[in-house]
Amino acid sequence: MSFGKQFQKKITRRATRRKYRVKNSQVSRTEKPRISVFRSLKNISGQVIDDSSKTTLCSFSSAHLKDFSGDKTAVAKQVGLELGKIALQKNVSEVFFDRGNYLYHGRISAFAQGLRESGLKF
Repeated sequence: MSFGKQFQKKITRRATRRKYRVKNSQVSRTEKPRISVFRSLKNISGQVIDDSSKTTLCSFSSAHLKDFSGDKTAVAKQVGLELGKIALQKNVSEVFFDRGNYLYHGRISAFAQGLRESGLKF
């Protein structure tokens, strides 16, 4: 029974290492804001964060979407499009994409594709 706990600790440790590796690979974070993404079982959300002043410039979540149906990947792409539009209104055009401990696959890649289609560069 202790095998499950050890396995879970190993997975958690690996995810934490991945998160910090991705975050620290962004060499000059003070020049550009970063987009941090959070994925839960039901929703996906993103924030544009300015690390130099430690403030959130804008954010958007799938909980804010109204009258949009589709699978989770389509919802993630729509959230990326909306967040990109809001960021462009705030005069943010170049960002770093911080995927956290999530792999660049599925909903995360659809979110990034929506950001690119809205006009953000990363």
